Order: sequence, then structure tokens, then C-alpha cells
Amino acid sequence: MNWHITGVTVEQMLFSLCVGYAAALFLGTFLGMLSDLIGHKKVCLIFCILHLVIGMWKRIITHPSIWLASICLSLASSIFSFSFEAWMVVEHDKLGHRQDAVNDTFWLMTLSESASFIGSQVLSNWLVGSNVVKYIISPSTAAVFLAIMAIICVTRGWKEVPQTAPFKDYRISFYAHIFGDNRIWLLAWAQACVHFSIAVFWILWSPTIVADGREVHLGLIYPCLLGARMLGSTAFPWFFNGPLSLRTEECLVYVFIITGSILSIVAYDYQEIGVLVTLFCLFHTSVGLILPSLARLRTMYVPNELRGGMISLSLAPANAAILFFLIQRGYYQNIGNSTIMAFAALGLFSAAGCMQLLKRWQKQLHQNHHKL
Repeated sequence: MNWHITGVTVEQMLFSLCVGYAAALFLGTFLGMLSDLIGHKKVCLIFCILHLVIGMWKRIITHPSIWLASICLSLASSIFSFSFEAWMVVEHDKLGHRQDAVNDTFWLMTLSESASFIGSQVLSNWLVGSNVVKYIISPSTAAVFLAIMAIICVTRGWKEVPQTAPFKDYRISFYAHIFGDNRIWLLAWAQACVHFSIAVFWILWSPTIVADGREVHLGLIYPCLLGARMLGSTAFPWFFNGPLSLRTEECLVYVFIITGSILSIVAYDYQEIGVLVTLFCLFHTSVGLILPSLARLRTMYVPNELRGGMISLSLAPANAAILFFLIQRGYYQNIGNSTIMAFAALGLFSAAGCMQLLKRWQKQLHQNHHKL
């Protein structure tokens, strides 16, 4: 366990992941409710400020505290998972846009997110150059600049009137609409399974590729995975607004089964690199279709004023499971990577079952409505 990556040991990386997911579990879970109460704009500003603090910290101190940096970045990731989407939906509703326009925005958000990841990798590689130690400060400078630009855009570009309802009324509404609706329970579990499988993939894909000491250019595979995700997101309007016009739940049943099957194959430790990369790309193509589809379902079932709290709360089981597996795998060596991947596959199969139940319940509601 003495393998180093730019001066960071495996033990330090493991500790950083555990601290980050613990912060996401115990603090990030409640940030969505806070966002609903004080306004999504303010929480989005917190997201930008967290990145600004980390960037300036790395600019001043070459090797800042790894656990504190992990906490800040994990909280920022938690905010990113719900606050921008919730803010966008609320603004769409206030401006009176059609529902089709909101659905188009969902897949465009997924597409733009993947494109920005690719762009950030290109920018970081260019800034770092050939000497990682000498130029390690350059990406931090770029992060500070981008965070300042984001703060300016958020503060001056958009206006928001936060909710004025007290916490007591919010809590009553949350219990009635979120905890009291079985459809949202199914949707939340599916969201948790997707979050868990994506996190497991990004933690384990590199060790899986370089198994048996193989030399692979991971930097070339990474943009291929994100490109596949972009391809999946562009297929979203073709499935739901194009010639197929499938119901969202019906489409997700098949996509979840396909995605779970892909991870099941990977769990058997296929050693051929070409097969692995193909499966990884197919996985991300499916993810690119799943993410905007789940956002569309949230718009159908979750009230806008409760959207942030619902999303952040649905991620808590996934964060708890990831933390558990990290501890069991990293510190106690009780389970293998293939077992963790298999659990992610089982979660996706259960998500397919949730979508099947959701589809059946909606069909029954439509039939009862027509009878009346």
C-alpha cells in the first residue's frame, strides 16, 4: 500500500474519501432542506464560495489539510446534486415556460455537465504541463478565477424570492408530500441506487482497468466515458419527444436492467481492456439517459418547494452505503471490488423494479380516473 499519485498515498486517498462521504451523509443530507427554506440562490453561492476557498487555500498552501478540503468539496458536490436543478425548475415555473422546455433543459444540463468535465480536464492538463510539482498551483488559480466568475453570474444574473413559510409549515408539508407518497419513495430509492452505482464506478474503474499491472492511458479513456454520457443525454428527446414517445417509467425499466447487467459483467472481472472500456462507455451512455429521466419524474411527482430536500434526502442511503463499503474494503479488507460492483448492479435492478411499480400505479390511477 505504498503506491503514490502526485505525492498522495492510497491510505490518504482512502481517508479523504471516507471523510468526504461522511460529510455528505451527516451534513449534505440536510442542505437540500436548507436550500428550500432560505432559497436556492444562496446555497448555490455557498457552492461557489466553497470552491473559491479551496482554490485560494491551495494557492497559498501547496498541500492543505486533506480532510478539510475533502469536506468542503463533498459539501459542494452535495449542493451541486440538487440546488441548481431545483433553482432552475422554480424559475421555469415562475416564468411560465412549457413543460417540454423544462424537459429539454434537463438533458441539456446533463450534456453541458459532461462537456464541462472534459473541458476542465483539458484545461488542467494544459495548466499543469509536464512538471506536476512545479505547476501544481496553476489549476488552483484557474479554479479561483472560475469561482469568482460564477459568484458574479449568480449574484447579478438571476433574482430569487425565497420561501417565506416557517420551518414548521415546511416540515408538515415535507412529511405529507414526501414521506406520505409511496411514488416518491420509489423515485427516491431509484435515485439513491443511481448515485451509488455512479460513485462506485468512479472509485473502482481505474483499479479495474489497471489490474495485473497493465499500463493504460487513463487520461484518454476518461473523455471517452464522458463522451458516451453526452451521447446518452442527447438520446433523451428522441426517446420521449421523438418517434418512440415512450413513458419515462417504461423506458427507465429497460435502461436500469441494461445498466445493471453491464455492472454484473464487470463484477466478474473481465480482463480484456477492450471489453472493459466498451462496457464502461455503455454504462455511461445509460447514465446520460437516466439522469434527465429521473429529473423529469421529479417534476411530475415532487412539489417544487420541496424538491431540494427530496433530492438530498434520497442520496443519504447511497452515501451511507458508500461509506460502509469504503471502510470494509479499505481498512478491514473484508470484501473485494467485484463484490461492491455486484451490489451496485443489484441496486440498479431494484431501481428497475421501482420503475415497474411506478408505471403500474400510474396506469391504475389513469384507469380509475377514466372510470370516474
